[in-house]
Amino acid sequence: MHGDVSIVSSLFLIFTGAAVLATLALYSRQPLIVAYIALGALLGPYGFEMVTSARLLAEIAEFGIVFLLFLVGLDLPPRKLGNMFGETMLTALGTTATFFGLGFGVMWAFGFTLLEASITGLAAAFSSTILGIKLLPTTVLHHRHVGELVISLLLIQDLLAIFGLIVINGSGTSLDATVASLVESLLALPILIGVAWALVKYVILPLLMRFDAFREFIFLLPLGWCLGLASLADFIGLSYAIGAFVAGVSLATSPISQYIAESLRPLRDFFLVLFFFTVGAGIDPAVLIDVLVPTLLLGVALIAAKPAVFALLLIWQGEESRTSWEVGCRLGQLSEFSLLLAFTAVSSGLIGTHAAHVIEGATIVTLLISSYLVIFRYPSPIAISDALRRD
Repeated sequence: MHGDVSIVSSLFLIFTGAAVLATLALYSRQPLIVAYIALGALLGPYGFEMVTSARLLAEIAEFGIVFLLFLVGLDLPPRKLGNMFGETMLTALGTTATFFGLGFGVMWAFGFTLLEASITGLAAAFSSTILGIKLLPTTVLHHRHVGELVISLLLIQDLLAIFGLIVINGSGTSLDATVASLVESLLALPILIGVAWALVKYVILPLLMRFDAFREFIFLLPLGWCLGLASLADFIGLSYAIGAFVAGVSLATSPISQYIAESLRPLRDFFLVLFFFTVGAGIDPAVLIDVLVPTLLLGVALIAAKPAVFALLLIWQGEESRTSWEVGCRLGQLSEFSLLLAFTAVSSGLIGTHAAHVIEGATIVTLLISSYLVIFRYPSPIAISDALRRD
């Protein structure tokens, strides 16, 4: 099957295959993200070549990124942002610096360029919001201290990841071009935020309040708002992803923002399957074998370092040892934002395919190992033992 295959046939293959591999992943207690990436590797250009259209894969990935960041923004109302500048902010910044240095050091030691090492260091700083939240028992930890710490740290990391995307989006082929593009982005971002704030206050929120009894409208208006602001951001020199994030944050002030988030979550999950499929489709086994040593070294080093660093910083700030280590273990992996940074950077020509494969491979390694560390030791919806399994 080649690039001219219909999108219907491609979606049939992707979602049928995803259902099969997701079933296997659940039986083996693995995060579904890994199943979607594995499916992309199997069906993509370097596997059985059943879905190979480069344009289709790129557009699928763009949609997945847009909806992911829109939902992240919806979970970040301004009042919550203000509450995070305390203990978790210090921990988040300390761990970010540490893991950046670790990722940078591994890549630099293996001869990668300064830019490739820097982007890998940035990717190493984040933990998976999707995995972290899904392994929190909603009726046990979400409203307790461990859950609060995990969620606050993840949200701060998400903000740092957004900033990283802005920097990468503004990077050019030369220093002068990079500086000029970053200045344009920094000027365009306040304009976008101002437009979003005004439209939400005077147009979007009044419409939501006026027609909140119509569920279809509550679904359609936020969806149109997300895609409209994403298009505006792209038009003024930012990116679809940044526009979607700003759209989400601006809409988070709505009293029904959580209802909107829940309504759109299935759509977000639909496109996330497609995004992670495209990540897997871009993995070339031959390249991955070439960088197997730095990939495994980076993955194992982060799995060993992340729980300890999180725990030590939290203990230093007065948290109990048991709580600190649990938080560290729950945040002991790389993130979907790590994959997103790698995808964006390689698409922009800032890093080579070998560096991107190191990031992607290390992310998969940490997701696999981290999920087992959590489900064997702490309460979660998919814990191995009945004593630890919680809704």
